[in-house]
Amino acid sequence: MSNIPADLKYVASHEWVRDEGDGVVTVGVTFHAQELLGDIVYIELPAVGQVLAEGDGAGVVESVKAASDVYAPIAGEVLEVNADLESAPETVNADPYGAGWFFKLKLVNPADMASLLDAAAYEKEVG
Repeated sequence: MSNIPADLKYVASHEWVRDEGDGVVTVGVTFHAQELLGDIVYIELPAVGQVLAEGDGAGVVESVKAASDVYAPIAGEVLEVNADLESAPETVNADPYGAGWFFKLKLVNPADMASLLDAAAYEKEVG
């Protein structure tokens, strides 16, 4: 459980969500996701201002092993992206829950947070 922080919410597609308050969340990929991908070499982020529905493609992560889509875990408008990842995608491997965040969303409906997985439920998903 040490690689699944209890203060975050999760989705089965391996994105995490941190509630920043005021209807804003930060989104990234989980430790499990980056571990499966291996060394990350490229990240494509959504555009600021883009409105995403839950489950929409929100970017791409490419590693030495594979490419994987990143999905919007919850509906919202992209407020900010972590532009540092463009020049240092390996940050996701080193610090997936900190400096390796992907984007921030202004939620369409903050009540949607209740539908996300807690750490214990996500841990069951990844086995």
